[in-house]
Amino acid sequence: MSKAAKVDPNADPLVPLFKSIGLSQVKAVEATKAPKSAAILKEIIEGNPTVSAGLDEKRATLIGSLAVLLSKAANPIETAERDYVVNNVVSSNLKTVDQVSAAVKYVEANKSPINEEEFNKECGVGFSITPEQLTATVKAYVENNNVAGWANLGPVISGTKATPELRWASPLEVKNAVEAVFLEKFGPKEAAKPKAKEPKAAKAEKAADAPAAPRRSVFEEGFLGQLHKPGGNPQIHPHLREAHLAATGGQVWTRFPPEPNGYLHIGHSKAIFVNFGYAAHHGGKCYLRYDDTNPEKEEGRYFESILEMVRWLGFEPWKITYSSDYFSELYDLAVELIKRDKAYVCHCTQEEIKVDRGEKKGQPRPCIHRNRPIEESLVEFENMKNGKYKPKEANLRMKQDLEDGNPQMWDLTAYRVLESPHHRTKDKWKIYPTYDFTHCLVDSMENISHSLCTTEFISSRQSYDWLCDALEVYKPRQSEYGRLSLEGSIMSKRKILALVDEGFVDGWDDPRLYTLIALRRRGVPPGAIISFVSTLGVSTASSNIEIARFEQTVRQYLEGTAPRLLMVLRPLKVTIENLPEDYCLMVEKPLHPKVPELGTSKIPFTRTIYIEQDDFRTEDSKDYFRLAPGKTVGLFQAPYPITCTSFKTDPATGQVVELFCKLENEGPAKKPKAFIQWVAEHAASGSPVKVNETRIFNRLFKSDKVPSDFRADIAPNSLEVIKDSMVEVGFWPLARQAMTDARKEAKDRTAKASADVKTSEDGTPVATSEQLVGNECVRFQGLRVAYFALDKDARVASLADGSKTDGYTQGDYIVLNQIVSLKEDAGKA
Repeated sequence: MSKAAKVDPNADPLVPLFKSIGLSQVKAVEATKAPKSAAILKEIIEGNPTVSAGLDEKRATLIGSLAVLLSKAANPIETAERDYVVNNVVSSNLKTVDQVSAAVKYVEANKSPINEEEFNKECGVGFSITPEQLTATVKAYVENNNVAGWANLGPVISGTKATPELRWASPLEVKNAVEAVFLEKFGPKEAAKPKAKEPKAAKAEKAADAPAAPRRSVFEEGFLGQLHKPGGNPQIHPHLREAHLAATGGQVWTRFPPEPNGYLHIGHSKAIFVNFGYAAHHGGKCYLRYDDTNPEKEEGRYFESILEMVRWLGFEPWKITYSSDYFSELYDLAVELIKRDKAYVCHCTQEEIKVDRGEKKGQPRPCIHRNRPIEESLVEFENMKNGKYKPKEANLRMKQDLEDGNPQMWDLTAYRVLESPHHRTKDKWKIYPTYDFTHCLVDSMENISHSLCTTEFISSRQSYDWLCDALEVYKPRQSEYGRLSLEGSIMSKRKILALVDEGFVDGWDDPRLYTLIALRRRGVPPGAIISFVSTLGVSTASSNIEIARFEQTVRQYLEGTAPRLLMVLRPLKVTIENLPEDYCLMVEKPLHPKVPELGTSKIPFTRTIYIEQDDFRTEDSKDYFRLAPGKTVGLFQAPYPITCTSFKTDPATGQVVELFCKLENEGPAKKPKAFIQWVAEHAASGSPVKVNETRIFNRLFKSDKVPSDFRADIAPNSLEVIKDSMVEVGFWPLARQAMTDARKEAKDRTAKASADVKTSEDGTPVATSEQLVGNECVRFQGLRVAYFALDKDARVASLADGSKTDGYTQGDYIVLNQIVSLKEDAGKA
């Protein structure tokens, strides 16, 4: 991986200070990563005796969040105002991050002395709501939004929480109230469980083929719901409409037309969803058309990756075509445009063309070649085709309307000379059509009923229509929707290439990026991406979405689909002294407590186990419920709790290296107040599974709006690599089954694609099943840790197609990627 992996964040001298107030090791390390907020947190600790004396973990975490919020405040906040907020956290007046955020905004705008009554109202201090009021609010929300079924549980919880009446309500109470209303209205949740088992790609395919659901979908409302019906787009001649409808049978025909000059990113997933989904919803067809008109920037790897990502997201093109399929027809149309006196060959320099097009003064003027004789332009265009001119020595320009206020009507270039060989046509052509000339005409040739694109092409609609009408060909209707981007990320191919070339990230598929190949490598399921895009809706407004919202969608998707395994990131050895050396109890545990269809795993429970380092403290406190000397905790799925009797430290470092415990298997059973995860040492069963690298990905950029100088905004420690984590031995059968299922699904889909999908005229293959199968198919939740997937760098012999083994093989190297963390309140004592 990149250079960032070599930094050891645990060595920061501030970590012990931050842990002293009650932060866990992980959160203390996290708090050091941003220098500005770390400095503020240090000041708070040193300036407040109550904080420095130590708090419970919840309040300590809120103090850490306060430091982050203060560092991001637009206006400076004085010490008196800051201390006012700190004291309200310490006294538990402010109990949530949401309240702390509101408090920071209040003191940012209001200086001391603070109006206590006004502050309390703005920040929800003392807020209360009865269960009856809460239930009534939830019921009203469900009715007003026509909610249908348990599949909408996550969005309804988020939506109700955002209502003004519930601004300060407990998220847990809101969740419980929503679930109670759903139970009353829709019956038991079990009815929805089988859907979680269904393979994601098959689910997407079924959704495309199934009849429309009674509830209105994203394709029936808003921007997409208002689109014209096939044939409803006006034509210059009635026979053009009739010929179009005869060719399409009145169906919706769309296309996804990417430029093969880079890898697709999260924004493209919206375009894929809109074009393929809209056609499928109406029983129509969608092309994958490569817009390959610029051989200088196109590479074979981009073509392959684009098709792979479309299929990975669950869609199959009706036909795979290329703009280059139509080079001969486009050339003939260019000649026809000249003959109609609607185009001319221009020999101006690039600077002269910019001046003529008004790019210097905002007002166009006629090119000196604009009125050259038609026959002369025909000869010169032929000369361009035959290689007489070098690049930029001659261009074919459209003769549009210089009096129009739209710059897209100021004699756009239709053809230019390029000397680069084309990946498909090789050296056949010396001239290549531009996007402005190609796009609308190929849409016309392919009988596209709905040419859907993003709003940056609004001004191009006029030139799109003009060219079709100038040549009197069928004119598709271009309609524009808002593009999708994520805060705190960059989509520019040029900037991502700089990150790759300069070593800030490890390639275009580095999981810290938001290219689709990076999201796939990280382990994000394709169904989660489609779910995210579909819940945003489609409108003419651009969507700049918080990364946290995307991650929450992924988390909700994995919640019901990912098996759960016991896992410890940073193992601490535990010896259970009242068990014999050879003791071994095989424990059968469910892979998901709410999805029995996922099955079970069998794990050993022995004298030697490992727990998470953060689950033990040498000093106990009344608000701490995990393991400490003399304290009892439960072990998930184990038969009895354990009590710590003593511990051993490393003389050199003072670090705790081993615990000695007693299994509470005699006398009255103690009911522990907390349960912790664990894995056992048992060589005979191959337990535990040792993970060579566990990669934790943090935000690559510090700012939500990444500045133009993006290099200066790169966050420190965006990648953390943890060595020698441990996972229960149930990992092996789970991984093997995941790969087997993925291979079967891929082969079935490929067979269907080979039978149904047309290829390009040169016989380019549709795809292979191997494109849909990768290590990332192995996904699971590390219980109380995070969601993980196997990285492509992992070497696991037993997962090879046809392998007869099932378990660790000499030479294996296991690498896990954190897909997404658990909910913020997960892992609390």
